[in-house]
Amino acid sequence: MIRKLAWCLLVLSIIGMIAGAMGLQLPTLRWPFNVGREMGMETLYTPDLTKITPQQLTEAANTGEEVPMKTSFWRIIGYGFYHAFGYVFWGGGVITALLLLLKFKRGFKFTPITERRLKRFAEIRRGYVSFIILCLLALVASLDHVLVGNEALVVRYNGQWYFPAFVGDKDKPKGELFGLEGDAALTNPDYRMLEKSMHADNSENWLIMPPVPYAPTGDTISTQIEPLEVDDKGMIYFEGGRTKFSGIAIRLYDQSDTNRMHTRLQVRDGVANNDVTGWSEDGERVFTANYRDGELVQQVWSGEGTLEEFMERGKSLELFQAHLNPVRPLPKNGHLLGTTSQGYDVLAYLYGGLQVNFKAAVFYIPVLYFIGISVGLLMGYFGGTFDLIVQRLIEVFSTIPFLFVIMIASSSVPDQLKGLGPILIILVVFSWMGMTYLMRTAALKEKARDYVASARVIGASTRTILFRHILPNSVAIIVTLVPFSVSGLVMALTSLDYLGFGLPPEYATWGRLLQDGLNNLSSPWLATSAFLALVTLLILVTFVGEAVREAFDPKKYTTYR
Repeated sequence: MIRKLAWCLLVLSIIGMIAGAMGLQLPTLRWPFNVGREMGMETLYTPDLTKITPQQLTEAANTGEEVPMKTSFWRIIGYGFYHAFGYVFWGGGVITALLLLLKFKRGFKFTPITERRLKRFAEIRRGYVSFIILCLLALVASLDHVLVGNEALVVRYNGQWYFPAFVGDKDKPKGELFGLEGDAALTNPDYRMLEKSMHADNSENWLIMPPVPYAPTGDTISTQIEPLEVDDKGMIYFEGGRTKFSGIAIRLYDQSDTNRMHTRLQVRDGVANNDVTGWSEDGERVFTANYRDGELVQQVWSGEGTLEEFMERGKSLELFQAHLNPVRPLPKNGHLLGTTSQGYDVLAYLYGGLQVNFKAAVFYIPVLYFIGISVGLLMGYFGGTFDLIVQRLIEVFSTIPFLFVIMIASSSVPDQLKGLGPILIILVVFSWMGMTYLMRTAALKEKARDYVASARVIGASTRTILFRHILPNSVAIIVTLVPFSVSGLVMALTSLDYLGFGLPPEYATWGRLLQDGLNNLSSPWLATSAFLALVTLLILVTFVGEAVREAFDPKKYTTYR
């Protein structure tokens, strides 16, 4: 199994480096190359390595003078990090895979004790099934923009093939390639609108969108519509003509574009009430009126032609209910869980939050355990002055209020540098102490065993004793704590985002969705969706943690007697 995982890691790492060199945006494999962009380094570190302050730009614009260019050492380091992190990350994946293949050679088998532990874990059905579900969730999250995104996966237009979702920003097709005009020809097209136009034209052109054709963030959904019914007396109904409608109703020149409204009415108990506004096909406001319980109070017409022609045109257009964000779940419109107050699709937003949690865990857990295990082993094995110094250091870190540090860091870090990396660094700085004390206790206990004394007698080095003798006999502590560390990370990220001190708005987070639900109590689908997603993930992780803790209980299976 380990060799198969190592081969998979090796293949994925090589594909990731090749895709990065070619500028391809492959699912999940693209993320290390986009780390710099997510942290704002693309704008901070320009290709010419110049540093320009806003004041210098303002003075240069006013005086017409040239701006003095400055290049700093840290700027060069940042530029190199932005462009090289992807290769370093996947290069580390290649090295790790090769080391695993060398360590676990063909025919390798676990020790009988480890096999019994794994068998015991599989027998605990609740934990084993939860582990399988988590693996499936990780696989779903790794599909990235193939599953959830607002860019077409494949476009077939006039005999040409395009793959917008898988190419870099510089190579993405513009609207002019698909027959768009005006400003739309110079930018990336709205592929959802393009798909509708292709279907309407009944042409041979077609495209394939992801199953959820919305991006987690940065993809604001316009006003959603549902058809209304108008009887012979002009009474407006919804829900199949059973209930008189109250709300905002609109008539559209083009049903595919909710911005091209003909008329906007405020309706109460099925009749127009308060303000009514009308627009021409060019988007100019040409009609305003005021109604009271369906009776016209006053009206103003300023458009071309006559008011009667305008009103006749409106009667020929279908009347729709206008849903303003946040919008309740509308499966017919493609929003299975509704939209947020920012106009983001809730299902896509939940998916983005799931990706953030898995990305954070992939980086947080190895770094946290590397620091905690290394420091704890050294404290327990050497003891003395080193142990006392590190203990005092841990006491200092433990007395610092975590929330205050987050608040200070969030306010002091520039907006363009905020991202997942700085948040994880702060969490690691304040989370490694617990693991260290556990490993210190395990090392103190294990170094007094006879097998450690025998290793010293035969001349084994300190590194060998620590990492080949003491650490393997303490593996139960490490393995059993991993699931609970993951659940703690998810709760920490959610709490920080809920309080407003977490990730920037460019990230989809469940904590911000909970906060959005609290601010919009009349939209219960927001808080309910985030709560259910968070509780489900934590329950699955907790079940896995309980099963691992029971299966790896050192009182049942040990490597010594």
